[in-house]
Amino acid sequence: MPNPRISFDLNDVVAMKKSHPCGENQWKIIRMGADIRIKCLGCGHSVMMPRSEFQRKVKKILEHGSKAENNEM
Repeated sequence: MPNPRISFDLNDVVAMKKSHPCGENQWKIIRMGADIRIKCLGCGHSVMMPRSEFQRKVKKILEHGSKAENNEM
């Protein structure tokens, strides 16, 4: 059974199903469009993937970007 669609936005921190080789499992969404670019919060490496692939690989949203932006101001 496919996962239900998770709604995500720019600057959200998400957990992916598989961890990055550096050992970190938290990623920040830094670009959205037809493709999505995510940045590893452990080593800073960024990866771009199609939206459909991202939707399949994301596990859950850990932190919403709007809250993080409000704390910075």
